[in-house]
Amino acid sequence: MSLRFDLTANAGGLAYKLLAGLVVPRPIALVTTLDAQGNVNAAPFSFFNVMGTEPPMAVLAPGDRDDGTPKDTAANLIQNGEAVIHLCDEPVAQAMVQCARSLPPGQSEIAFAGLRTRPAELVRPPIIVDCPVALEARVMDIRRYGENRLVVLELLLAHVREGVAHPDTWHVNYANYVPIGRLNSPDGYVRTVERFTLASPRN
Repeated sequence: MSLRFDLTANAGGLAYKLLAGLVVPRPIALVTTLDAQGNVNAAPFSFFNVMGTEPPMAVLAPGDRDDGTPKDTAANLIQNGEAVIHLCDEPVAQAMVQCARSLPPGQSEIAFAGLRTRPAELVRPPIIVDCPVALEARVMDIRRYGENRLVVLELLLAHVREGVAHPDTWHVNYANYVPIGRLNSPDGYVRTVERFTLASPRN
């Protein structure tokens, strides 16, 4: 026997609580963007994933403040259309969580969280060097579906910590790459150290 939850009749907080707890683990994107004055914003998102490879692309769902104005990441993507998407491992997890704080306008989460940056190559927002993976990206499309904002980004260039991916085969070595994942809100996370394999069907 299963229980029935009417998502359309309870869109918003209740739907978020259930879906964010059921659809797990989710990858976490720590996204850097720039505002009009050149201030760096960094914010984590678990409503995020890669969605294709021709072209390589990802989707992100940055939200609004309670008053309906776009939060910093959304506003910056609308204004200048560039970002760097970082994947997080456990050593950077606490700093990633600190980037979720609401800081005054113009104050960067980067300094608050004690993270280090370097310039990106193709976009203006910087790369967080503490993260094992950084994906330079440009906005392809932004759409609203009800109260949801869906941002589609083309992934341009991947910066990967040495030892994580082979430079010739592009094969990822999971002995050296242990990202964390998101569970339930507000404080559920998961490690990815325990893994198993299943053979794929060959026909």
